[in-house]
Parts: sequence; C-alpha cells; structure tokens
Amino acid sequence: MHRSSPGWIPPLKIEQEKIFNPKKNSLLQHCDYRLFLLYETDRPIGRIAVYVDHAANKYWQAKVGFFGHYECSDDPGAAAVLLETAEKWLKEQGMQMMRGQWNLVSQDIGFIYEGFDLPPTVLSSYNPPYYNDHMVRYGMKKARDLLVYNVDLSKGYKLPDRFFPFTERIARRYRVRVRTINMKRLVEDARIIVWLTNESLKDNWGYYPVEETEAEHIAADLKMILHPEVVLIAEVEGKPIGYLLAIPDVNDILKHMQGRLFPWGIFKLLRGIKKINRYRIWAMGILPEYQKRGISVLMFRRLNDIAAPRGSYIEANWVLEDNALMNNALIKLEFDLVKKYRIYEKEIGR
Repeated sequence: MHRSSPGWIPPLKIEQEKIFNPKKNSLLQHCDYRLFLLYETDRPIGRIAVYVDHAANKYWQAKVGFFGHYECSDDPGAAAVLLETAEKWLKEQGMQMMRGQWNLVSQDIGFIYEGFDLPPTVLSSYNPPYYNDHMVRYGMKKARDLLVYNVDLSKGYKLPDRFFPFTERIARRYRVRVRTINMKRLVEDARIIVWLTNESLKDNWGYYPVEETEAEHIAADLKMILHPEVVLIAEVEGKPIGYLLAIPDVNDILKHMQGRLFPWGIFKLLRGIKKINRYRIWAMGILPEYQKRGISVLMFRRLNDIAAPRGSYIEANWVLEDNALMNNALIKLEFDLVKKYRIYEKEIGR
C-alpha cells in the first residue's frame, strides 16, 4: 500500500509479528483486543487493531477504547467500514470513548498531521495525509497533538553559548552527576528508568504506570541497538533524579532491508548499528522536585557533548503540545519544530 511512498520505511517483519503475539508483547497481557482485515473481493485493502487496555482504564477511572495499526486505501467507504467495526466492538466492551491512532507499541501513537516530508525515525510510524481525512469524515475530533523537534549538528547547529556556563552552575548548585547507562547492569538501570518514568510523568496526559516487570522487556528489546553513551541518568548523591533515553535511528538501515532480517539483513543491521549517527530522544523524565531547575538542559548539554564531534542528527519526538516545560526547553535550545502527530477521539456512549 505504501511501497511507492518515499516516506515509508518497511518495518522488520519479525518485529511486526512480535507486536501481535501475547507471549512477546507484554502490553497484550492486560488488554482485550481484536484484529480486523478488510478485503475487496480477495484483495486486502485495510486493517485495524482495536483493544481495551484494562490497566490504563483502571488508572484513569475511564472507559476508553483504542484503535491502532490503521492502514487503508484512499477510499472513504473502506475507512468507514474499518472505523465502524472498531466502534461496534468497543461499544460491546462497554467503552464510552474511542481513541487513536494508539498502536500496541510504546511511544508509537498518533497520525502524522504536519511534516510529511521528514522520514519517520525509529519506533515511529508513517501514514499518508489522507488518513487524517478519514478520521475527520468519521466524526473524530482532535484529542492532542504531539510535536517533533530536531537539530542537525552536521548542518551547523551549535548549542547556544550561554548554556555552557549555565549548566556548569546547575551541576554545582544541585550536585548533579550525569552518568551513562551501565550495559553490565542493564536490567537494573532499566528498572531505574521505569521508576523515574512513573514518578516524573504521572501528571502527563495519556500516562499510566509502567510495571516494573516491563524493565526486563525494555532491556531485551533495546539491548542490541543501544548506544550506551547517549542513555543518560542524572543523580544527586547517588540517587537517580532523571534520565534521557536516546536511541540510534535504525530506520536509516531498515530502509535498505525491505523488512527482511534474514538471511543477510541481520549482518547489515549489526554492521551498521555502531555507525549510526542519527538519534531519537525516545523518552525523558525528571522527578517533580527537580523540575524547573535546568536539569533537562544539563542532560541535553551532556548529549550535545557526545553528539557534536560526530555531527549527529537528533530528534526529540512526541512531545505533548501542552508539556510547557519540555517545549520551552527545546525552543530555548533552538531546536526546530518539524512535525506534528495528531491523536483523535470520539465519544461512542454514556
């Protein structure tokens, strides 16, 4: 469906299969879900995953159903059938709100709304512009926009000079030490990141707690592609207070693999990972008592120290439009706003 689209990068088929396997995707363990395919005669023209995340609804005290992994031909009738099917199933589960795109993968949500010329980075999806038309025609309304910022150090970006003395003062004043992740203690550090996430993001829209058991899955999923020098944990007297998790943009390699890991794709991936010079800031969190103290800028400074000599591309992805702290920090750091994702929702019952 997207083969001729320059912005689409074929995902690894083996990873796509894991998403829909409850034994491989821990998210499915607290979800009821259905997967639907739409055919025209014997030709598939659309798909949709629809699910109820019981952990999220329990935390929110809400009845929200999700849809994701939406793909459809440019046919309003076909889109209506897919979305009607999703809505019907969610109503049968007692849901009152339908929300999406919200894929069954952490941090992979929303439809691209602006910035279609920029190819998606690792763990982010592509969609053609007309998917937004499908949502609006069906009566879906905007729930939130997610913003994407970037800088390219190979094209002249430099961290503004004023932040060098500023971050030195911050580090001294609050006795902050920023260290890199320890690959020999990867699961333990992943648990720290999960704990910091739960403590720092609990007031963010769309958040619900990540279980500590997820740490092992996160460590296993990211171990092969991590560059440990760009996964940062901030500490005060040995106590973790924040983190910044940047991951190499393996999409730069995947676009040449046609979704196939075997027989030769695995070698391309393993050879190419260490050479990757593009990063996505996948997640970041700072304990509430240390927010508004410049800790985020201190971690960006550390990331810049590592990335600048390499001339790296850095993308900060999926920043909530109403996350004033993060948006203001990125604007002051002179990142460019380059893309928007949109999440839609529709009331479906009372």
